[in-house]
Amino acid sequence: MALATLLLFALTALVVMTWPRSYVARGVVAPAESTGIATSSLLAPASLLANGGLLDNRPGGNFAIYLDALRSAEAVEMLARDTALLAYLTRLRSAGLTGSMREVFGLRLEADLDDARNWLDRNLAVTQSTASITFALELKHRDRGMALEALARLHGFAEAKVRGDLAELAGRRIAALRAQLEAETDLYVRQSLYELLGQQQRARLVVGADRTVAARVVSAPMVEQRPSVPNRPLLLVLLVVAVPLAVGGAVFALVLLGWQPKPWTGPRRHGVQLMRAGWRRGFGLW
Repeated sequence: MALATLLLFALTALVVMTWPRSYVARGVVAPAESTGIATSSLLAPASLLANGGLLDNRPGGNFAIYLDALRSAEAVEMLARDTALLAYLTRLRSAGLTGSMREVFGLRLEADLDDARNWLDRNLAVTQSTASITFALELKHRDRGMALEALARLHGFAEAKVRGDLAELAGRRIAALRAQLEAETDLYVRQSLYELLGQQQRARLVVGADRTVAARVVSAPMVEQRPSVPNRPLLLVLLVVAVPLAVGGAVFALVLLGWQPKPWTGPRRHGVQLMRAGWRRGFGLW
């Protein structure tokens, strides 16, 4: 058991020590609805007790669209177009033992948009704070500069996505209201249409003038000076505890299945027993 524990610990420790390390780019954002003069409150005032009330901590409104846009297919296409993400993933697929196996079996080495989307799903984390309404955006990358660039581009893309959708919606409504005003002759209906037109014009003005539509930047995206993923000291400490437990559990399972370990007998004693058995068999035949 001791030998098995040492071998297993050495193998897993080797995997941990040779695991490539990554930098973590981090930024903190908050919903734009958290301020009294937020763009969302100017566009569509809503009660605090709506959608579950104060006890509901789920993101909503434009901020929910912002969070979904971070992992959308359009965001992946933007990263593939404006950054060197596909070239980076292609180098990863071509390196190491897996790259050699792909070359031997004639498999695809070039990364595509599906690989980029899988990479974004694995390396982008959005964590809500338990003490406030802020959200932490974290992106892992082996290159420090590319980690910061990718996170900043993702934030800018999601914010521009929400802004563009709101501006387009307001523009379509204004065009439809103006067309209906040109054909409407009833005075009371025209008055209602003018009120709706004023609301949509105010919405388009706010979207064009305000810097924040969906997410307020609490802490701008920054990247650490040294790579921190994976946390090798913590993993080694966990291995010291987990490996003996795993070996002991395996031995206990074998014992339950009926395995009975035999005591070790030295080679000299075993040879003497064979000689005695041979003499007895010979005398018995005689």
